Amino acid sequence: MDLLRLGIQSVFVENILLAYFLGMCSFLACSKKIETATGLGFAVIFVLTLTVPANWLIFKFLLAPGALSWTGSEVLGQMDLSFLKFICFIAVIASMVQLVEMVLDRFFPPLYHSLGIFLPLITVNCAILGGSLFMVEREYTFVESAVFGFSAGAGWALAIAAMAAIRKELRYSNIPPGLRGLGITMIITGLMAMAFMCFSGINL
Repeated sequence: MDLLRLGIQSVFVENILLAYFLGMCSFLACSKKIETATGLGFAVIFVLTLTVPANWLIFKFLLAPGALSWTGSEVLGQMDLSFLKFICFIAVIASMVQLVEMVLDRFFPPLYHSLGIFLPLITVNCAILGGSLFMVEREYTFVESAVFGFSAGAGWALAIAAMAAIRKELRYSNIPPGLRGLGITMIITGLMAMAFMCFSGINL
């Protein structure tokens, strides 16, 4: 698959948040401020870019059916450990999130405190795990996995940054009391998803 096409498709046509609605909890909670949304977006890009190719290596050489044939052992070569992929993938994701936490705490303490509990919750962000599972399901190569991880994270970051910008402008709007807060945010999310569906008509 052409890498540029894969990147554009992952950002716009098959946006992991607006097309599959993965990672909605942190998207809704951290899109109140542009600074917080941008910081979390970069954190998601970093984690996805590292975890998807890392999980590709683990699946390809340890977990997939026949992956252990490189050991030269006939018994190990016939093993299928793919049922362990959820545990292994989450362990890799948790390690990367810890790394992000340490870096932000050390070099960007205001952003670290503004993200609060949602930074460690990247570990259970459905978009992060979904990226690795899509990589397995779509049988990407290592390079394609790296491109997909980065572009899927960029798509998620684009969506939350756009939502933060819209919510900032909404402060000056006269929204009916019953729709203020999460209600209008959910409606706007649906409208954004419909708008991104327009990209599905593009033939890449």
